[in-house]
Amino acid sequence: MTKELDTAIIAARAAGEITLGKFGELSSPEIMAKEFKDFVTDVDKACEAAISSIITASFPEDSLLCEEGTLVAGSSGRTWIVDPLDGTLNFIHSFPVFSISIALQGIDGDVLCGTVYQPVLNELFTAEKGMGAWLNGKPVSVSSRSEKETFLIATGLPFKEYHYIESYMAMLKEVIRDSAGIRRAGSAAIDLAYTACGRFDGFWEYKLYPWDFAAGILLVREAGGTVTDFAGQSDVFEKQSIIAGNAVTHPILLEKALNHFSQQHP
Repeated sequence: MTKELDTAIIAARAAGEITLGKFGELSSPEIMAKEFKDFVTDVDKACEAAISSIITASFPEDSLLCEEGTLVAGSSGRTWIVDPLDGTLNFIHSFPVFSISIALQGIDGDVLCGTVYQPVLNELFTAEKGMGAWLNGKPVSVSSRSEKETFLIATGLPFKEYHYIESYMAMLKEVIRDSAGIRRAGSAAIDLAYTACGRFDGFWEYKLYPWDFAAGILLVREAGGTVTDFAGQSDVFEKQSIIAGNAVTHPILLEKALNHFSQQHP
């Protein structure tokens, strides 16, 4: 294990302890609206401060890009991409599905290592480029399912922007028809981690942010899966829309996205 991944794990576990200490006990003054239908809590901020401090202490020359506003312009050309609490709305409602996502993006834009930590279940997903994907120290791989009637597919739902809702609903109808079921967990990082370990057979979501998917895309790719944007391009950081799956589900989801989102501009 590299020092970078070890640092990410330490930071993720530190943030996890903070979330568990406040889960189910948030008061109204600790919850703030960032913008329409988007919230932040004191816990998000405390997690981000802890993660930033741990990473900066070990890698002072690296940059930081964190969801709640922590920005550090380092000199190394590498950037840590952090979601200190992915699934804030779930956390606010005491719905026990949330995660901490930490990834390191290299000079060439590739993700070098990443971790997604789900504190309630104490599940730590980790990956390093070229080294495979792991769950609590055991290797994982994407599912091998190939029959449509067996697929469990994850997605996100439009909740702030509605210009693409007709395209989304049209695609959703087709995925419902061509699968056994759909799940919406409320944490894209968990959706991608679960796709990496085969719990989900595929995942799609339109218009995410780098901190939502940076660690997760590495997990899926290192687990043998495919991740592209809705146009089939592998550089998902440009368009920030994600399709992930195995050798069967990814092409199916991509074909539907091409059919229904070709006129959209992420």
